[in-house]
Amino acid sequence: MGEADVRAVDVDRPRSPHVAARLPPGVRARRPWAPLLWALFSAGGTIAALLYPVHLLFTGLAFPQGWLALPGHDALLGLARHPLSRVYLFVLIAVPLFHWAHRFRYTLYDGLQLKHLARPIAALCYGAAVVGTVLAAYTIWRL
Repeated sequence: MGEADVRAVDVDRPRSPHVAARLPPGVRARRPWAPLLWALFSAGGTIAALLYPVHLLFTGLAFPQGWLALPGHDALLGLARHPLSRVYLFVLIAVPLFHWAHRFRYTLYDGLQLKHLARPIAALCYGAAVVGTVLAAYTIWRL
């Protein structure tokens, strides 16, 4: 039986690790997206909790109050063009977007009781996070 003959199905996953062995021939269990989405949610929350306060301390308080000397435009642009700074900026922007998407999705589900719109809400929330990630990557690449 070729790869094209195999179809994916949603399967209630019992606790047994041998669920795939009990499926009929030509049927495989569909891999769930939930673990990846929860991992992005967790990583986004951690990054937002650890990096945003430090970033905001410098850009929102220390530099405007004059506690630290404000670097010039050329110095900041040079810093932003460094590969590690680009990775930092990308992670600082992109990963918390998926945290937002997951949190907003479940706020709409549970808070507004819109569970009947599960797929469109998920597509809009995660789609917005993907678009934001692509825009962040494009913007950082163009620095």
